[in-house]
Amino acid sequence: MTHNSSKAGAPHETDLPPYQVVLAETDWGSLQTALGNGEDLPEVLSRLLEPDSKGQVTALSELGELVGHQNTIYEATAPVAMYVAGILIHPAAMTLRPYRNVPIRATLLNWLASTVYDASDEIVGRTEQYFPGYLARDTVVTAFRDLRPMLYRAIAPFMQDSHEDVREAALLAAIILAEHPALAEHCDHLTVHARHILDTSSDDPSRRVAWKALKTWGHDVPDLEPIQDESWDWGPHSDGRGDLEPPF
Repeated sequence: MTHNSSKAGAPHETDLPPYQVVLAETDWGSLQTALGNGEDLPEVLSRLLEPDSKGQVTALSELGELVGHQNTIYEATAPVAMYVAGILIHPAAMTLRPYRNVPIRATLLNWLASTVYDASDEIVGRTEQYFPGYLARDTVVTAFRDLRPMLYRAIAPFMQDSHEDVREAALLAAIILAEHPALAEHCDHLTVHARHILDTSSDDPSRRVAWKALKTWGHDVPDLEPIQDESWDWGPHSDGRGDLEPPF
């Protein structure tokens, strides 16, 4: 579901603008969120740069409620996603999650993967059946989908990250983003990684994303029951992956 408007607050630059620019130049108060306007978003986004993983994860959880509530793309979703993608290179993204010893960067990437999945071909195609015009050019979801090449370039460097959790999260996001026609050239390269996730990942939602992508790209894949459930969901909106759950 989305809210029709042309005020998506997200420019169509070729490259992702610096996160400082996104934070400073976005008119947050004019953008709609699940709880009203986005005037509180700068404070929440700034907390993602604190060297405290509990505070960072709490901020991501708040963002899920503000710009991803009920898997909806809001006006503020696009600039928030641009900001989150922009801080992947920030030193604060390397803060380790206590008890898990996983960089917060993996959680940021999982948040991005979940958010772009809410605007994926599968989800919007299903919604279009019930809400004709859902993908008209003046809708928020269409403006957000136009950002996919930009977001892909931001996460691409982490597909070869030395940390397994970061690497898988980046690949998962890339597989979803690669639905965009401008990214079709990457599908052959991503096929190898999608098969690896399908064959080795212990996370069923991640395996389902890989399975769906391989099917869409014309590859033979086994019919696996855990991946066939169409009611499946994950990410910070559903807490399916548990990335936003304690222990922090």
